[in-house]
Amino acid sequence: MPDHGRARVRRGRSRGSSHPVPARVVSLVPSLTEAVARTIPGALVGATGWCSRPAGLDVVRIGGTKNPDVERITGLRPDLVLANEEENRAPDLEALRAAGLDVLVTEVRSVPQAVAELDRVLTACGAAGRPGWLDEAERTWAALPDPARRRTAVVPVWRRPWMVLGRDTFAGDVLARLGVDHLYAHHPERYPRIPLDELRARRPDLVVLPDEPYRFTADDGPEAFPGLPCALVSGRHLTWYGPSLTEAPRVLAGALGAARR
Repeated sequence: MPDHGRARVRRGRSRGSSHPVPARVVSLVPSLTEAVARTIPGALVGATGWCSRPAGLDVVRIGGTKNPDVERITGLRPDLVLANEEENRAPDLEALRAAGLDVLVTEVRSVPQAVAELDRVLTACGAAGRPGWLDEAERTWAALPDPARRRTAVVPVWRRPWMVLGRDTFAGDVLARLGVDHLYAHHPERYPRIPLDELRARRPDLVVLPDEPYRFTADDGPEAFPGLPCALVSGRHLTWYGPSLTEAPRVLAGALGAARR
């Protein structure tokens, strides 16, 4: 895994305790925001406007994942800024580093990699130990039985223009472990633009429509694929790596099994 900027966070130890003092953390990644908030209450001082979990999170909002407010982040005096090589733009991360901030950048392309990166992030943020939910997530995914059958799929993530999962994606690995092989897994691009006529012509066993980043719904998406079973799935369970990993296999399997024409 390439090193995109290892954190150099200075943390002391609280008086009379062997546990590290939590870092002051700004998160630019919704799934990492949820993971840190659940594991180290009080560590987060800032997060993006897209960070919707946990509900009621009371921290300073510092813009979006693609347009963070560097000045506002700097003003929060964080020990560490959390980012992701796919979610966030390199120029923004360089601007944060140029402002003297430590930036930890994750790379997540598979479920095992997600577990390892979450462990690294939470340790860097000052977690006293590995949280129980992360152990549970690792056990849950490791214990999945081999799928009784395999199905092919196309997985749109945007429309106007249509974009689908391509090679080397976390969501693609999640689906593969649940018995769903998406048809653009070997495309040169990670999120290729594919004409709708071509998607239909591939005749997949099903079309998987998440509710993020584009919010596909029963009235917006399935009508583009007449005659093909469509599964409306939770984007949080398909694309987020955090506490949702513990329930993702069950939630996604239910949605995939309910696919309708």
